[in-house]
Amino acid sequence: MRGRAVAACFCLLLLAADRLHAVQQCRTGMLEGEVRAGQPFQREIGSGLEVLLEPLPSGWILRVLPTSGARPPHDYAELATPPYHSVSPLLISTDFSFRAQDAVGWTPRRFRFAAFRPSFDRLKAAYDRYEAKPGPAPGAEQALAALVAGLPEGTFQIVDARLVPGTADQAGTAATLATHFTTTAHTIESSTAGPTPLGRINWLRFRIFLQLPAGFMPATQLKTRLQLCGQQ
Repeated sequence: MRGRAVAACFCLLLLAADRLHAVQQCRTGMLEGEVRAGQPFQREIGSGLEVLLEPLPSGWILRVLPTSGARPPHDYAELATPPYHSVSPLLISTDFSFRAQDAVGWTPRRFRFAAFRPSFDRLKAAYDRYEAKPGPAPGAEQALAALVAGLPEGTFQIVDARLVPGTADQAGTAATLATHFTTTAHTIESSTAGPTPLGRINWLRFRIFLQLPAGFMPATQLKTRLQLCGQQ
């Protein structure tokens, strides 16, 4: 009897160790790049997806898109990263009254993304129910939030920047989020057009970290490693 109890206890310890190892170890992909104002940055990340820094007059927006086929009306990071129609970590820009120095100071930026087409399709269906007019269907917000919570995470980290700082007072939202400007490498540049309230981001060097779920086939240029979950 005692021997069976000890064996059962040992098996439970092994199971607990396996579960702890599974919780602690995550596969992460990392890519590095730089981009100038008005120019895009585009890299395949694997499993038919790519990361795109799409240029805007105010900076860039980070997107995760399929590498082939028609471009969908919503991308794989956009729907996975609420809030919608508001301040977003995907916007590296002077939108929503962020000055250039505020946008650079908001780092790291954390987001989520759909890693596979089926998960994106489920996310899109839940988003459509949430955005339905005249109002969300019952339980739509909770269902969407549950889907988002189960998606892999990404981190956008600004390593260096060149910018023309804005002259306006810092907005309240920016003051809450943009806390790392003084500790982020940057170069202040002058503008031939003179000072402006929000300024301009002229150049960025950055790193993007992506959690890679089981079954995801990383692109060759994506550096992968096993590490403690939630760490870069």
